[in-house]
Amino acid sequence: MNYIDYYKALGVSKTATQSEIKKAYRKLARKYHPDLNPNDKVSEQKFKEINEAHEVLSNPENRKKYDKYGKDWKHGEEFEKARQQQRQQQTNSQQEYSQFEGEDFSDFFSSMFGGTGGGRGRQHNFKGQDFNAELKLNLTDVYESHKQTLTVNGKNIRLTIPAGVENGQVIKIKGHGGKGPNGGTNGDLFIKFSIANNTDFKRDKSNLYSTVDLDLCTALLGGEVTVKTFTGKVKLKVKPETQNGAKVKLKGKGFPVYKNKGKYGDLYITYNINMPTNLSSKEKELFNELAKLR
Repeated sequence: MNYIDYYKALGVSKTATQSEIKKAYRKLARKYHPDLNPNDKVSEQKFKEINEAHEVLSNPENRKKYDKYGKDWKHGEEFEKARQQQRQQQTNSQQEYSQFEGEDFSDFFSSMFGGTGGGRGRQHNFKGQDFNAELKLNLTDVYESHKQTLTVNGKNIRLTIPAGVENGQVIKIKGHGGKGPNGGTNGDLFIKFSIANNTDFKRDKSNLYSTVDLDLCTALLGGEVTVKTFTGKVKLKVKPETQNGAKVKLKGKGFPVYKNKGKYGDLYITYNINMPTNLSSKEKELFNELAKLR
């Protein structure tokens, strides 16, 4: 990845205030937004650069690291640790100590990351940068395990989406992050699932919930009602004198339990009794007779 001068990308000075940075970002974001520049690769790249610059400079902690370490700001903590370690290991003369103190950051990082550092200092291997990605799916997509190919940083990664994965859940794919500097191990890829509920069911982990309407006669006298489950329709027997809000449980008709093949939660049905409207004169007469009997 080429080095990007974040201040230059936003067109602000290094002494710019947070307000000035925000204002510059908004102006440039409007100018280079993909919606306003369709199929313009130059604008698309510029939009990415200003977003990256704003993400770093709008965060006071990251900006402080960037101001101190420049392009190596992400490795600032590792630099300090390595520096302390080298100080402890030095048993030679004060001159050697002074030489190390006099090194600029670019020389020191060059020696750590495999560049030409004049042979000074011991090389250090660091883990590559972790990548983060978001995968948007529907609830119906995660009822069964399936394979899917993702493209992350230009690389295709084929993975299995486990049945029962939850909204907001994050899984780690080891070694699919950034390349480790100086022969270090690769970073990891963290995928966050964003699952939209495209069904009439309410989900709570592996249990599902739904509401089924009953007419008054069926609720009073009993009968049958057809209800939807996640995999199809089933008929249920309704007990006489079923009350409004009564619940029944359909065991094993819920959602798959994550990483527990063949195991499912339950489906809970809540009955909602619909009161009759637009009664005929005969119906009113019958209800009046029923009221007298009660």
